[in-house]
Formats: sequence, structure tokens, C-alpha cells
Amino acid sequence: MSDAGKRKPNVTYNAPIGSVDLVAFKEDGTSYEIWACLDCLPWHAELVRVEGELLVREWHAVDCPQFQNLISA
Repeated sequence: MSDAGKRKPNVTYNAPIGSVDLVAFKEDGTSYEIWACLDCLPWHAELVRVEGELLVREWHAVDCPQFQNLISA
């Protein structure tokens, strides 16, 4: 299929968003670096505590390729 026939992903500020929870620390206790997503405008992150564990909740446009990679892993 040519590029002309493909739907462009909606990654604008008004795009529907979804979230994924990621561990905040590596197994050795060091923290992960968090970089903004360059593929979608609504990306943001927050720290949440779930059942006593500190997690990073990343929010992305649902069409964002990075979000699709995270939820399929």
C-alpha cells in the first residue's frame, strides 16, 4: 500500500490518550532516566504508588508508535 492510502496517526494534543505503568527503578536500585516522547504531543509522565510500589505512568496518544511498542511488549 502506498503512503497516500495510509491513515496518518493522530498524535496531536487533542488525540485520545492511554497510559502504561513502568517500574521506576532498575533491579540494582538505580533510577531510570525519563525522556519526553518525540512522537506525540500529549506525552507526559507522573509518579504513582500502586500497592506500595513506586511506578512511572507514561501517557501517550494511543496512535503513538512508542505507546504501541510499550503495550505490545
